[in-house]
Amino acid sequence: MGKVLIGKYAHSLDAKGRVSFPAKMREDMGDHVILTQGWERCLFVYSLEEWARLDEKIKALPMSKAGNLQRFLFASAVDVELDKQGRLLIPQDLRDYAGLTKDVMITGVSVRAEIWDRETWLGKSQAITPEM
Repeated sequence: MGKVLIGKYAHSLDAKGRVSFPAKMREDMGDHVILTQGWERCLFVYSLEEWARLDEKIKALPMSKAGNLQRFLFASAVDVELDKQGRLLIPQDLRDYAGLTKDVMITGVSVRAEIWDRETWLGKSQAITPEM
């Protein structure tokens, strides 16, 4: 079983669309990850191990349920290797999808990381209440 990812980290995109990936997450996920569009206009980051697990879970679903999920997650997915400085290059189409321009929030969400536009994240996190 993979590591449980937790925490939130504020970072900025550079002019080339790279972002420093938190050292703790690099330790837990490795330097080779899968990046794809996620729910609510964020990006999902999976370790190769968790991506393979997700693939198996989706394949086990009836095709009527799996089809749209596969298209949503797999069509936009990219295989990314972090550079020597621990930066993750986010392709332009994924930056556009998530509305990423400069300031981002990287969060640990159990088996995946999520990358959010910082303002979007702040609005979403303020809407979360203990009653939910």
